[in-house]
Amino acid sequence: MNFTVIWLPLAQNELAQVWLDATDRNAVTAASNRIDQRLAADPVSEGESRSADERITFDPPLRVVFRVAAATRDVFVLSVGRSGRRP
Repeated sequence: MNFTVIWLPLAQNELAQVWLDATDRNAVTAASNRIDQRLAADPVSEGESRSADERITFDPPLRVVFRVAAATRDVFVLSVGRSGRRP
């Protein structure tokens, strides 16, 4: 059973800025697509736990902070930035 992945406006803007600044925009696009697929498939097992109910995952060149709402089967992408690692 899949989850619905919802990219909040702040996260969308951050992703757009990372993409605009990237030397390899295809890598950013591919990483965001992979993250989106993994979050839709099994967000509870994805990444690492952080403060409160937030989790973080990495797929170079991206890092994504997200929150899982298991009751509604939604995943909210809260923040996006560069992972600091190269693909």
